Amino acid sequence: MLHSKTKWKINDHIEEHMHWNDIKASVPPIIKDLLIQRGITNEQEALQFLSPNIDQLHHPEGFDAIEKAAARVHQAIENKEKILVFGDYDADGVSSTTVLLHALEELEASCDFYIPNRFTEGYGPNEEAFRVAAQNGYSLIITVDTGIASVHEAELANELGIDLIITDHHEPQETLPNAFAIIHPKCSPNYPFKELAGVGVAFKFAQYILGYFPEHLLDLVAIGTIADLVPLVGENRIFAYYGLKKLANTKRAGLMALKQQCKLTNEVTEEDVGFLIGPRLNAVGRLQDADLAVELLLADNEEVALELAERIDQLNQKRQQIVSEIVTEVEEMVDLQTTTGIIVIANKGWNEGVLGIVASRLVRKYDRPAIVLAINEETGTAKGSARSIPAFDLFQNCMKVKDLFVRFGGHAQAAGMTLELDKVSELRTALNHLVMDQLTEEDFKQELEISKQLAVTDMSESLIQEIGKLAPFGMGNPKPRFLIQQVPVDARQLGNNKKHLKLQFKQADTVVEGIGFGLGELYSFITPKTEVSVAGELRINEWNGFKKLQIVMEDIQINDWQLFDHRGKKNVDLQSFKGFESSAVLANDIDNVRKDLGSNIPVISYDSDLDALQKVNTLFIVDLPPALPMLGDYLTQLSPVNIHVCFQLEESMYMARFPSREDFKWYYAQIWKQKTIDLKQDIRKIMAAKKWTKNDIIFMSKVFSELEFVKIDNGVVTFMPTSNKKDLHESWTYHQRLTRAKVEETLYYSTYEQLKDWVGQFIDLEGSKEEKANGLQAIH
Repeated sequence: MLHSKTKWKINDHIEEHMHWNDIKASVPPIIKDLLIQRGITNEQEALQFLSPNIDQLHHPEGFDAIEKAAARVHQAIENKEKILVFGDYDADGVSSTTVLLHALEELEASCDFYIPNRFTEGYGPNEEAFRVAAQNGYSLIITVDTGIASVHEAELANELGIDLIITDHHEPQETLPNAFAIIHPKCSPNYPFKELAGVGVAFKFAQYILGYFPEHLLDLVAIGTIADLVPLVGENRIFAYYGLKKLANTKRAGLMALKQQCKLTNEVTEEDVGFLIGPRLNAVGRLQDADLAVELLLADNEEVALELAERIDQLNQKRQQIVSEIVTEVEEMVDLQTTTGIIVIANKGWNEGVLGIVASRLVRKYDRPAIVLAINEETGTAKGSARSIPAFDLFQNCMKVKDLFVRFGGHAQAAGMTLELDKVSELRTALNHLVMDQLTEEDFKQELEISKQLAVTDMSESLIQEIGKLAPFGMGNPKPRFLIQQVPVDARQLGNNKKHLKLQFKQADTVVEGIGFGLGELYSFITPKTEVSVAGELRINEWNGFKKLQIVMEDIQINDWQLFDHRGKKNVDLQSFKGFESSAVLANDIDNVRKDLGSNIPVISYDSDLDALQKVNTLFIVDLPPALPMLGDYLTQLSPVNIHVCFQLEESMYMARFPSREDFKWYYAQIWKQKTIDLKQDIRKIMAAKKWTKNDIIFMSKVFSELEFVKIDNGVVTFMPTSNKKDLHESWTYHQRLTRAKVEETLYYSTYEQLKDWVGQFIDLEGSKEEKANGLQAIH
């Protein structure tokens, strides 16, 4: 049995929603199930989802204060006032800044942009920046992707005579800023869609002040929307869908240079934005001020754009190196013995711009929320980022201890914060209590949501193409994962260091390859002819003109008991199979076993008290048992689900010649006839006459002695007259040799299938089935 690393949840459809009679859309049943899982249950919703239309976007007039804000912008343009677009330093922030600047420049506004430096100013509007803006003659500041928590800065703007328009999408806090206008979907009861990214809100405002739908800005909107990980449903899906098409054929010099740096040609997917374009734009603000990223997006000269893209790529490489170094340091500092609910770790010298990435790595590795802080000794503060697990809402829980922060903002799963250095320990304690009060042990395990179980024959190239119609995938519309449960026809490790795992599944004429990147270590845990459950995404792998169906395996589990065959193998590293579950060794030579495996694993001898033994998960059987029923008793009592047979055999009883009854008769007749045989003198004659071995003769002599047919004294065998008839089986030596031969035949010389059938008699299959039921959970 192999437990999955994550908690699997089968997102099975709800039966009462299965009313597709009204739906005439010609899509496969599997696609219909996937649509149901996304809350789509009728013809109109299905068509809108599969074929997004720009006409489905809501008009921006639904935003509170947008008319007032637009009037103020037009007034500023008419009066030739200076307008400052105040953005954020991530990909959403720089794309939002660029979108609004394009709209303002089209209206011939006198405008510029400002993005605070992450290291010297921190997140969001700040007093110094507003004072400098006032000194430079700006009378209108428009924030994009920031500002909803800037209560103090809004009051300062009023004092400075600056009108402040806030456009943002982050969570509003208890007190809203006293700004000239706030354009925010969650502060607008009449606006139907609440999950826009910052760039989505900026685009809506741009659309309103321009008076038409600026389709040419959708490539920028797609970047910010996808990179910010907002749910790709509703309006965000439409923005991403059309924005990616626009991005594929963009004429912007900056984006063309960035695509070239990412080695992207015509088609651009959401994964390209999420893993190539977004990280490069984010890298700028993580290491320096983000102006360079905005300049790239605004660039209209090809040569300049290529130079900017090259500089940004270099920054991204530097960012990757810094992250790797900090992750190594952090992992050395994390003490899992003292860490219970949440990891809160701080150190000086860390680049605070990459700590969100570091925190994400910790969450993935340790399955718990993580806060990573950089210490500034000069200011006496710690500043950094937090990431969480699905079961713990960071924003809501941090708001319960908001008095500990100098600054705080974010979402349920991600947040940024600054606090005084002496508050770090208090924060760790407070959040740890909240985590432990709210979560169970199961909540800490990462979830893997699985859309549906498929048979291998369900899979085809056309199905994968149909699944592609659900793209773009992202938050709220995850790429479907599927479950396969089947015995693989082949298993092997791939890569120079055998880091990857390849399984092959075949059913009828359909062949599907399972590729598990980084799962190579699981190869040793997969036994022959055992059903394996794999979960992952489907794809077509095309190479050298050949197309193969693949499932990219994210996790694996085996729900039945397993037999691992190490018979006759030397230097088997049993330590690698111990894992974290209960284990025991069944052996004769206890001291040698403890020396090989260490003292932290229980060793059981064949003369142990059965009733006193507890159940174990993994059992290593090192030595052959004295008898088969004895091993059966131990298997029944211990109830292992992983059994490793590690028998070594130096001298075989089964393979050695066993004297026949005719051999016993002839030898007995010789003893009866001669009355005395001195084996020291006569054994070689007997060996030559009968082609027996020395051991054959000694064995038969010992059997006769135990049956009291002869007496043996100093190698002399003397006939003993007796009227009692006795069977050879009454001899302990004879019986033991037969028993040993049967043990060897059954346990050592059997095929793998024969051995598994024999062991299977004693395995609690009902327990295995219970484990299997607990391993897969359906979402209803």
